[in-house]
Amino acid sequence: MNELTALVSVALLALAATLALIGFGDVAPSALLHLAFAVGIMPLILAAYIYFVPVLTRSGGAPASVRALPWLALAAGSLSFADMLRPGNIGQEIAIAALAAVAATGAIAGWTLARARRAIGPAHPCLHWYLAAALCLVLALAAVLAMPLWPEQYLALKRMHLHLNMSGFIGITAVGTLQVLMPTVAGRPDPGTGARLRRDLPYAVAATLVIAGAAAWRGPLAIAGAALWGVPLWRLARAWAAQHRAVIVSWHGAAPALGVALAGFALMLFHGAVHGLGIVTTHQAPVAFITLFLLPLVTGAVAYLLPVWLRPGPQGPWHAAVRKAAGRWGGARAGIFLCGGLAYALGMPWGIALSALALLMFVVQVARGLAPRHGSN
Repeated sequence: MNELTALVSVALLALAATLALIGFGDVAPSALLHLAFAVGIMPLILAAYIYFVPVLTRSGGAPASVRALPWLALAAGSLSFADMLRPGNIGQEIAIAALAAVAATGAIAGWTLARARRAIGPAHPCLHWYLAAALCLVLALAAVLAMPLWPEQYLALKRMHLHLNMSGFIGITAVGTLQVLMPTVAGRPDPGTGARLRRDLPYAVAATLVIAGAAAWRGPLAIAGAALWGVPLWRLARAWAAQHRAVIVSWHGAAPALGVALAGFALMLFHGAVHGLGIVTTHQAPVAFITLFLLPLVTGAVAYLLPVWLRPGPQGPWHAAVRKAAGRWGGARAGIFLCGGLAYALGMPWGIALSALALLMFVVQVARGLAPRHGSN
């Protein structure tokens, strides 16, 4: 099992554990969020950078020293989660974890820049989205490091940290990747992808900074930030509706989950703006983010990419069979994710059970696809 596949497993386990603890446990909200984001998603995104950057720069694979960096991020995330489980004040372990995550992220960003400079032909514009997202993560971690130095602004910095991660690091990475991944999943090139990525990145970055700053100090401005983010999301949704509607609105495949992920991100931005106004709690907004956006995003991407990660190289019948099994009833799962996320966001706790059901469906489908064919070609 390669590094990316192993980190996919870690992320799915972390998200499943988060759902279980939300539904049945008595764990501090901050610990739950670090379990989902710091343990599950941060290392997975950094590993995804390392996978996609050689593809986007038409270069060779990453060296072992670079492939080890997401594991450093996982160790940092695990340390932060463990510290959040302790009652009382946050310990110095959080600062150590933040510094380790900054080191891992900075090293991957530096490697990405080096690959972009040596790319054969112009580097793909999606790389700029990855670098912008990595910068958002560094800023989010810097907010953590500033908390003990600026204690009177602790709550503001905590909110900034949260939204730089959600709208920035995760959101910018996801929307940039979706624009490249959906045409691949649909088997239909999108000639407008490059121009759209170049044109829309300033909107995404500006929107993220406005949302994070508003959540920290000027709540009503969060609505302006959400509206700014809406510009690239609307352009992408319009392009998908014109080119990929048939595969998105279908019972099977990875595309429905990716479509729901885009819709979920838009809904999350509205929910986050409401959080910036203080209408919903700090706990509700990130949980809505997990159920409406992260779960369909991760399962949709994994349904299509897992066979490639397990067996790189030429695609054959085994890859097609596993992809078909993982995507079976993908549209139904996507609908359940959407319903569950909306229910929870609207204050109905049973929405978590729907999200957990859809995740269980996905795991079972993947296991069925892999088990009988693992040894065949």
